[in-house]
Amino acid sequence: MQLILIGQNRALELLDRAWQCRKIAPAYLFVGAAGVGKSLAARYFSTKILTNNLNEEKAELAIKKVLKGNHPDLLWVEPTYLHQGKLLTPTEATAAGVKRKAPPQLRIEQVRSIADFLSRPPLEGDRALVIIEEAQTMAEGAANALLKTLEEPGRATLILLAPSPESLLPTLVSRCQRVSFDRLSETDLQLVLQERGYEKILERPELLSIAQGSPGEAINAYERIQAISESLLAKLQQIPDNLLQAMTIAKEIDKELDLEVQLWLVDYLQHYHWQNYRANKIVDRLEKTRQHLLSFVQPRLAWECSLLDFCRG
Repeated sequence: MQLILIGQNRALELLDRAWQCRKIAPAYLFVGAAGVGKSLAARYFSTKILTNNLNEEKAELAIKKVLKGNHPDLLWVEPTYLHQGKLLTPTEATAAGVKRKAPPQLRIEQVRSIADFLSRPPLEGDRALVIIEEAQTMAEGAANALLKTLEEPGRATLILLAPSPESLLPTLVSRCQRVSFDRLSETDLQLVLQERGYEKILERPELLSIAQGSPGEAINAYERIQAISESLLAKLQQIPDNLLQAMTIAKEIDKELDLEVQLWLVDYLQHYHWQNYRANKIVDRLEKTRQHLLSFVQPRLAWECSLLDFCRG
């Protein structure tokens, strides 16, 4: 299978060598910034593993199943929202119109489902495969439960995707073979965006700067900024003139934007105020806003506190 994964030759060479030597590790940790190709590489590696020892016809069928996400020996796990007793992926939550008040998490129920999945032998291949996205969102209880699975995975390989080793428990990291993914060069970043039909982003230097070599982050920034009205964004690019204006803007943010967009807005404003004004105090205060939002402080209150501080200088 020919895979186009631009800018990650070193990671692909390592994975190809492991497959060619038939030295597949029980667990891998793919580390690197969001949006640089970890998920795509995991899907590529899964096609290698799940087609091992199959004839050409069966291998082609297995690859199609992997790409469609319905291979019986592949379990893809991603963070979820808890809504009315049900776990919803970000895609499912968006489709259901759920207003998200907290970031998605990998939950202990999902880790238990991994153990259940691996308790049976592979159905079509030599081994089963589990891919865990955003592994850093696991709470300690879920991480400890996963640790037991990593110690005895059976006929399976697990791939954890995370931004850095430090974002996971050391006990998890120690049981995985690490594969690092780099940020892309400017040329490679432009090439990926063009191939994916996002040429418009190339006309937005501020979004490219925020992305810092991550095509996924560039696309995410482009989509996030579409969710923010131009009038609100213009207000946020200025320091509020008075306390009433600060509280009004905080109310608009809380009413118009869900939590994920608000968290991205913090990144955008930090970048904007640093690039344009080198405003250390504003950048630091916005970091506190992020921590408040992640700590389940009422969003309107979190923004009111920040914007009022801006007014006071």
